[in-house]
Amino acid sequence: MSWSLRDLFPYIAAVACVAALSYAISFGTIPRADFTFINGTEIQSIDPSVVTGVPEGRIIASVFEGLYRLAPNPDDPSVLEPQPAMAEKHEISQDRRTYTFHLRPSANWSDGSTVTADDFVWSWRRFLHPEIAARYHYQLTDYVVGAAKFNSGDVQEGDRVEVELRDRLNPDQPFPSGTILPGVLEEIITGPAPEFDDDDDTRKKADARWRDGWVFRVQIKSEKDGVVAWDEPGTTYTFCRSDRPNSTSQSDKVRSCHLVLPHFAETVGIRAIDDRRFQVQLKNPTPYFLDLAAFYPLFPVNRRCVEKYGYPNWTRPENIVHNGPYKIEFRRIRDRIRLKKNPLYWNADSVRLNRVDAMAVQSSTTQLNMYMNGLVDWATDVPQSMIPDLVKREDFVSAPMLSTYFYRFNVDRPPLDNSKVRQALNLALNKRELCEQVLRAGQQPARSLCPPGMALYRPPQCELYDVEKARQLLSEAGFPGGKGFPRLEILYNSSDNHRIIAEVIQQQWQQNLSIADIDITNREWNSYLEDVQQQQYVVARAGWVGDYNDPNTFLDMFVSDGPNNNTGWSNAKYDQLIDQAKSAANPEQRMAILREAEEILLEDMPIVPIYFYVSINMVRPHVKGFHANIQDLHPLQFLQVDKVLH
Repeated sequence: MSWSLRDLFPYIAAVACVAALSYAISFGTIPRADFTFINGTEIQSIDPSVVTGVPEGRIIASVFEGLYRLAPNPDDPSVLEPQPAMAEKHEISQDRRTYTFHLRPSANWSDGSTVTADDFVWSWRRFLHPEIAARYHYQLTDYVVGAAKFNSGDVQEGDRVEVELRDRLNPDQPFPSGTILPGVLEEIITGPAPEFDDDDDTRKKADARWRDGWVFRVQIKSEKDGVVAWDEPGTTYTFCRSDRPNSTSQSDKVRSCHLVLPHFAETVGIRAIDDRRFQVQLKNPTPYFLDLAAFYPLFPVNRRCVEKYGYPNWTRPENIVHNGPYKIEFRRIRDRIRLKKNPLYWNADSVRLNRVDAMAVQSSTTQLNMYMNGLVDWATDVPQSMIPDLVKREDFVSAPMLSTYFYRFNVDRPPLDNSKVRQALNLALNKRELCEQVLRAGQQPARSLCPPGMALYRPPQCELYDVEKARQLLSEAGFPGGKGFPRLEILYNSSDNHRIIAEVIQQQWQQNLSIADIDITNREWNSYLEDVQQQQYVVARAGWVGDYNDPNTFLDMFVSDGPNNNTGWSNAKYDQLIDQAKSAANPEQRMAILREAEEILLEDMPIVPIYFYVSINMVRPHVKGFHANIQDLHPLQFLQVDKVLH
């Protein structure tokens, strides 16, 4: 089989070949990896607690590992299922609310130390710490006893608390903290602050924080070998949350502190029974909890490494300590991350690829050029215009995905604060035309956020393409014939295919609704994420791959103030239903509750679903173990290269 791009696609722009050539030159400067794939955009971070993207997830799942891991089912490799990883087994209590994981003796960090239950306690505590601001925090706060209370930092008089003093080695470093004192919160003080012998500005700031409830009277308890003497009397101090160094006034023992939080061990249902047993107490039975345990936000990080180097320095290749099948050998920004097999990984003998390159390439045209010219073994995106020819090839691997492409609306921005406007924008989209004439890889028009195919769940449907009704709703919202409609901007992260989709949608809204002023704006991945998270957009492109095979992984995004909501939308009934579904014992009743919630989402329409993804991969025939699956996840440790075909 010839891999010449010139012979197969003579109409691809020459500039793309130049881009591919530049990568070819860079490949020539270092020894070739056993396997090379394109990871898309430059990753934001490899800290499991702070990211949400697919490119980041691929790297994190290669260098870290959780209690369980997603692996191909031996009988059906197209199905990924949670299988034992750092934990060799688990037990579930009779009420199905307590999981006890038994860590395997051969679970090691790449520095030679043993992975212990305390590593998981510390890592999950870090993940939940308010200052980390993990966008995936609900993977624990929604399910684990006391996790939401700790994450919110909400304390009440009489609570057992922990006081974080301001003695961190790096004041800008979020958790891990410095000294942590256990105690009982006696009083939250809201009166005037005590006198400080400082300038007026400092005193005014202290007064303001005092009035805002930043002052706590805490009876500090003694602690020995991690055991707190809760029943013994202690010394009471008044702690003021401020930037001041520790100080004491003449009238009272006043100390500066950083945070006063619920005492983690006394509040959260997460504990180490001993070095090898890790226990989690859930609020309700959660049938997909092992899927969560196999999801990268809950992977452990090495405490000694994080505390020594701080964030983000602990993630540098020369510093980072891993527990996954690979280590990071080096990273070149705007080029690649090279992964090297971790010899201390518990299942290292099964890892067939010694070195892997993850290329940072955004352009789908450049991806295809690199693939056709033999520079990469797996390309994760191709130009839309090439798909009709590529689908005929054996090395084009595609299948329906548990994933939805949609647009977010910023409902805090007029006129998108009007649901009739949002509904009109949905009705004016010819999604079928987009799928069949532009995308052309088998994508299906979306009339729901949740994709089809999830057991027991039948998603509700939003309305079909209807230009007349769209115009009527827009008129009722005060914009007859599009007159007076303010400027609309579509934000997308840099990608040829996202740009093409945005241009089609721009054209449809202009033609069908007579909205004249519509701009499309691209941002690099990190800037795009920041704009979306801060709601600095009007309309923003989005996509979501299900983290597990259940509608909750899509619907719980849009609860009020959810970290992945990012629309400004809030609906009390919706929140109530999502919460109610978590404790529903009957599976069919649970699905009915979630369906009612999605009906509210589609009626109020803070998002417009556009299409359901299919996976698009170009994979060389010599790559073995690569199987299409609904999450389009392909863990590197299960891949190998047939050297005869290579």
